[in-house]
Amino acid sequence: MPPIKLLLVDDHFVVRSGVAASLGLEEDMRVVAGIDSADHIVQAFDEHQPDVVLMDLQLPGLSGIDATRLLLDARRGARVLTFSTFARDEEIHRALQAGALGYLQKSASRQDLLAAIRAVARGETSLSADLAARLRERQARPDITPRELEILTLVTRGNANKEIAAALGIAEDTVKQHVSRILQKLGVSDRAQATAEAIRLGLVAV
Repeated sequence: MPPIKLLLVDDHFVVRSGVAASLGLEEDMRVVAGIDSADHIVQAFDEHQPDVVLMDLQLPGLSGIDATRLLLDARRGARVLTFSTFARDEEIHRALQAGALGYLQKSASRQDLLAAIRAVARGETSLSADLAARLRERQARPDITPRELEILTLVTRGNANKEIAAALGIAEDTVKQHVSRILQKLGVSDRAQATAEAIRLGLVAV
């Protein structure tokens, strides 16, 4: 059986080198390429034909989430495993929505990484039981749109409606309408409660 071909997408050379060296010890795996940005992910995929793309989330230029979406839109058979230092549940949810089959922290054990790669190569989802439970809980919440998330983030930073309107280039009345919907979706009555709930749910970084 041919080895699993891997494309590493990570902007840190040391990480790419270390992961490649570790995975190269496995008879059933072969790192075919490593790239430091995902700006040309489709071209890299076509050139190297990997079975699994190991994708970081925090990248210069195109983010790992956007790169995953772009790749899956162009190449539906692509299999992506998100491999990141840290990600909030919301980011992981968005990566999975974009088409990633799994998520693993870089602090995970080598055995967990090998198991995740093999699962994704088979077309299976790879998530820890704890993370899967948290994501199921997250899916039960009212959905916050990208624009609402932008406004909610600014609310949590203490910005008034007028400041948010100026920052986003929209009318203050539009901001008020968005804030009202956000409060309703979060089940809270004021901005302070919205901030606390947004942090608790992992919608915004502390």
